[in-house]
Amino acid sequence: MDYICSDCPRNCGILRGEKLTGGICASPSVSHVVRAAPHFGEEPCISGVNGSGAVFFSGCNLRCVFCQNREISRSAAGKELNFTQLRELFLRLRDTGVHNINLVTPSHYIREIAKALDGLELGIPVVWNSSGYDKAESLKMLEGLVQIYMPDLKYLKSEPAKRYSAAPDYPELASAAIKEMFRQVGPYKMDDDGILKSGLIIRHLILPQQELNTMDVIDFVAEEFPKGSVLFSLMSQYTPMPWLKDFPELQNPIDEETSLNLRSYMLKTGIEDGYWQDGASATDEMIPDFDLTGLDNL
Repeated sequence: MDYICSDCPRNCGILRGEKLTGGICASPSVSHVVRAAPHFGEEPCISGVNGSGAVFFSGCNLRCVFCQNREISRSAAGKELNFTQLRELFLRLRDTGVHNINLVTPSHYIREIAKALDGLELGIPVVWNSSGYDKAESLKMLEGLVQIYMPDLKYLKSEPAKRYSAAPDYPELASAAIKEMFRQVGPYKMDDDGILKSGLIIRHLILPQQELNTMDVIDFVAEEFPKGSVLFSLMSQYTPMPWLKDFPELQNPIDEETSLNLRSYMLKTGIEDGYWQDGASATDEMIPDFDLTGLDNL
């Protein structure tokens, strides 16, 4: 069904239907998926030993210049799946033995995903793995349908949000969205094997020369959420992409000293529940092939 879209913070107001007519996300109303398979590149509480059932959607409502998934984030690539087919995909992936159904870059398909999840008994958690650039009002569509929210919190400074993601309003809107996520799922819960069953895990990727931005993010998490109620993942895996010639400040990975200093700052704020990476994490080897794996016979 066609509709005027204001589902994400862009508020494009375009007419979204089966065929794309514009908009930042470069996506029609019907979901496009490029891969659905067990994935082992997430935090240990998500990937576990059996993997996370990752469903990679194409398109995105951000325009991050450093995006590693650029080949799919700026197009409606992949296989078109209506919400009934999405349901079948989730069930089929569940039956492979994965720990969860992990919806990767799902924000622009929130309506279709909510329809697919409504009334669906999976028996494992659903993970909303987004850029954080979600609209708090739209997230209410997912209440009771998503058990784990795993958003990025990329920026709490407007200048880098504008320069690197064309979203100067990212700080206020992402922080509001994350508060709504926490309202829905509450303090995190693990099973006896250390697998996350419900809750909020906030990710932050350290960017070159943006240490103050990272410190603001850490302060927000430490001050906004009760101690021990959320998980925080501080990532040093920033990997320079070959198309960043116009951004000289982004052409180097995060050095070990910066990584250690920010980890120390995080611990001083009292954040202890979560994960961090060392400075040797910058690699593209965990980027999967977006080759329609897992989408046969749908």
